[in-house]
Amino acid sequence: MTLNRGDVALTRFPHAGGSRGKKRPVVVVQADNYNSKLRHAIVAEVTTNLAAGNDPASLLIDISTPEGQATGLTRNSVVSGLFLATLAEEHLGTAVGKLSPSLMRKLNDCLSAAMALP
Repeated sequence: MTLNRGDVALTRFPHAGGSRGKKRPVVVVQADNYNSKLRHAIVAEVTTNLAAGNDPASLLIDISTPEGQATGLTRNSVVSGLFLATLAEEHLGTAVGKLSPSLMRKLNDCLSAAMALP
């Protein structure tokens, strides 16, 4: 797979009810050692619903900051640790940006909160 952990890509994220969902940005959260071996990736949904950013399982991306601009997102957004999906490589677009190491540490905290990990 050509995507790495922290990459932001565009894909059709499946709706929780099983329907097709809409095209939106996602962040690859799967470990790189699996990204290099498998033809699918675990991704986290990105939404522009900023109200979702008030949850410890969600990460706010402010595109007015250099870190936010590096993500390739065009609007302030929230990465949700609550909405994850496993998608086949051919359904993931190319990377439009990447989360910085600092944002990835924060996203790790969000994923831990979502899954009640120590």
